[in-house]
Amino acid sequence: MLNKIIDRIKLPFRKEKELYLSLYQIIGVLPHNLSYYKTALLHKSVARRNEKGKPVNNERLEFLGDAILDAIVGDIVYARFPGKREGFLTNTRSKIVQRETLNRLANDLGITKLILSSGHSQSHNSYLGGNAFEALVGALYLDHGYTACMKFMQRQILGDLINIDKLAYKEVNFKSKLIEWTQKHKVCLEFKPLSFGKDKEGSPTFSFQVVLEGIACGEGNGYSKKESQQEAAKVTLQRIRKEAKFADKIFAAKKQRIALEEPGSSNTIETTEEEALILQSSVEPNDTLSVVDEQEQVSVTEIDEKESIIAEAEAKAFE
Repeated sequence: MLNKIIDRIKLPFRKEKELYLSLYQIIGVLPHNLSYYKTALLHKSVARRNEKGKPVNNERLEFLGDAILDAIVGDIVYARFPGKREGFLTNTRSKIVQRETLNRLANDLGITKLILSSGHSQSHNSYLGGNAFEALVGALYLDHGYTACMKFMQRQILGDLINIDKLAYKEVNFKSKLIEWTQKHKVCLEFKPLSFGKDKEGSPTFSFQVVLEGIACGEGNGYSKKESQQEAAKVTLQRIRKEAKFADKIFAAKKQRIALEEPGSSNTIETTEEEALILQSSVEPNDTLSVVDEQEQVSVTEIDEKESIIAEAEAKAFE
């Protein structure tokens, strides 16, 4: 308490008062060692060298902050959801610490405006904000310790900017969800590449299209293959949910394919209306986009759970 009083008394006389105040508004405490935070906001594009000639940027603090964030969010999630299994806890933590969430938090908190960079990479594919957020957590840990980091996440983040209960029960992986559904209902799925290029700043761009049973569905654009595929899957799921005729068209194509593969077979599946209704009820509106690793092998989860159980769990999350 005494240190906080002394810090506030000294504040008007500090040379970089504006930076101190900006950091105070973000992390909730006044910095002791400002150099930690300056390094956290220093992108490698404008990295400096120390007296030994080694580059100085926020990458080391980013590494440290990433580890601290995992521990803190894991701690919070564990306490918040007693009785939940390891898989649920891991997924919930991942949703909070994923790059897209951290990028948004960096923008909402004003961290992005403080980053020192060459200015070349400030496009929507840039992870400058998310990386700086992690680095800032690393700086806070070195300056004030673990407890300060915990309070920062609880008060500044989970208190105002993230609804952890809502996020925990929210489906965030459109690609995985689409794959699960197509495998359950034996619908042929293809992610078809449409184009590869570069934007005005030279960043690579990708465009993919979802094809179900040979029918062109949603298209997605992004700064990585995984991002564009996620967007394409999102658009496809939304179309299927909102356009009954579109769903009917997919199942009709499936029925025709089966008939061609097994000529004369009596096992033709009569599922157009039934499967369309199942599909529309299984796609949730307003899902949020999540980027998955390109090397990830999407595991198909058990989806024999009854919809009423899922609805009940989600209802509890929003109480």
